[in-house]
Amino acid sequence: MRAVEEELKLIKRGSEELLIEADLLDKLRTCRPLRIKAGFDPTAPDLHLGHTVLINKLRHFQDLGHHVMFLIGDFTGMIGDPTGKNVTRPPLSRAQIVDNAQTYQEQVFKILDPDKTEICFNSVWFEPFGASGMIRLAALHTVARMLERDDFARRYRGGQPIAIHELLYPLCQGYDSVAMKADVELGGTDQKFNLLVGRELQKHFGQPPQCILTMPLLEGLDGVNKMSKSLGNYIGITEPPGEMFGKLMSVSDDLMWRYFELLSFRSTQVIEGLQHEVADGRNPRDVKVLLAQEIVGRFHGTAAAVQALAAFDARFRQGSIPDDIPEVSLLAGNQPLNIAQVLKQSGLTASTSEALRMIEQGGVRIDGTRIDDKHLVLSTKGAFVLQVGKRKYARISIA
Repeated sequence: MRAVEEELKLIKRGSEELLIEADLLDKLRTCRPLRIKAGFDPTAPDLHLGHTVLINKLRHFQDLGHHVMFLIGDFTGMIGDPTGKNVTRPPLSRAQIVDNAQTYQEQVFKILDPDKTEICFNSVWFEPFGASGMIRLAALHTVARMLERDDFARRYRGGQPIAIHELLYPLCQGYDSVAMKADVELGGTDQKFNLLVGRELQKHFGQPPQCILTMPLLEGLDGVNKMSKSLGNYIGITEPPGEMFGKLMSVSDDLMWRYFELLSFRSTQVIEGLQHEVADGRNPRDVKVLLAQEIVGRFHGTAAAVQALAAFDARFRQGSIPDDIPEVSLLAGNQPLNIAQVLKQSGLTASTSEALRMIEQGGVRIDGTRIDDKHLVLSTKGAFVLQVGKRKYARISIA
């Protein structure tokens, strides 16, 4: 297989769609190094593993010798892309954007080579635009075309409001590609419309249109929904090593392979070999340990990954309770507390409904004994260790 075709194989690994493959092959043969763009609006202070799917792909391009441009949307973040939302996303303040952007820069270099990464901010070209520049940009697209975007179309049909500033977002993201002279832009599958706008604007400004590589949205710990902090099914890249390790070990055996494909830097051949070993009888848990150690090691170092494995084994194989669990004091007054209330007030569950669900699933223990009674009332005095699932503990005292 020729070198360019081998390169294309790594680029397409784990991807959802490549537009247009023939164009990318031509660029790989004639335009080296390519200018690779991926944009992130700093809408939250911390990244989770779902965000790193795109960053990992940027690392692949870096390893192939291409020029990676990590775009922080400090201007577009104040607009707010409603992708996947049925309501207007509230814009962020300048102070929030600045704080979050600084955090992003610190975190992405856990994956990317800082010497081979160009950090860009789209306020550099948009703030001088002014009102007249934005109006000229808006004149390059029609409302009818904008309503082809799925989430806008759903909201329009459903009579839900669409703010004018939201229609500007795809145009701004598209113009980023013009300003950066991108050869390839990466994005999630929910970004496809915006990426295509970039191609059209580049044509208008006399540039070769960028190729588009969309990456799938990583499922969270529930194995169903997109990884999201709002859903509580995420693994943050700044979480403590032990917590990150435990969460990775909790993913299902099927989902483990999805995480290997999108998060691991092991070669496809090595991953396929591990799949064959599991099919031949190897315990999937042993393979999951390899994934957990790789991911924890990437963000916290090899020593932390080794310690996290030792702590995990001690906790779950030997059944020991961690030494550093939080202590929670609850004041009941003269009223005894229901177990669901205690779970919520101690922070072990986000709500009483989640608490009841965990009890039904057999995931709640008091001093090591599983609790099945959703109506259990706890004494107004005393102390005990409360456990939810495999990772969450608290030493509770009620007065």
